[in-house]
Amino acid sequence: MFDWITGFLEGGGAWAIAALMLLENVFPPIPSELIMPLAGFNAARGGTPLWLAILAGGLGSLAGAYLWYLAGRAVGAHRMRRLIARHGRWLTTTPSEFEQAEAWFHRHGRAVVFFGRFVPTVRTLISIPAGIERMPQGQFLLYTALGSFIWSGGLALAGYLLEDQYERVEHWVNPVSTAVVVGIVALYLWRVIRWKPDA
Repeated sequence: MFDWITGFLEGGGAWAIAALMLLENVFPPIPSELIMPLAGFNAARGGTPLWLAILAGGLGSLAGAYLWYLAGRAVGAHRMRRLIARHGRWLTTTPSEFEQAEAWFHRHGRAVVFFGRFVPTVRTLISIPAGIERMPQGQFLLYTALGSFIWSGGLALAGYLLEDQYERVEHWVNPVSTAVVVGIVALYLWRVIRWKPDA
């Protein structure tokens, strides 16, 4: 994957950065922890300017998140309740837990959407409940954009400053990202096993 991403970025410039960051949000195995540091490295070597790389990365990430938000809106809370009533075990929630989650999201949704942009897998999934709960689109786009541009900009800047050692960014971030993903999968399996319907 590394060689393919490298070739695609070198040949496609800002459009390639935006496309890969969009795909990273739709298909999480494509890691932003590799894309953006490499974009920064290319900028340091005279490729796509750093500001444009950051802009492209942030916009691509925002577009991918918005697709999941629209998917959540299409499902909606009413349909989600029916899905939980039918497939609660596999969704690892009960109707009462969903109501609690709704109340919690209404209180903390903006912070969750913003900080979720920094967490692997979560940055993809968090857009769905935002859509289901019909978080105002303006709010969703604002907080998603802030988080996306900070995350993309930080990774690109690290690659730009490290230049030939930009791969160290991936080596620092990748173990943490992997641990988070493994933890999320383990939590999901544990909830499936321990799931009990409402009394």
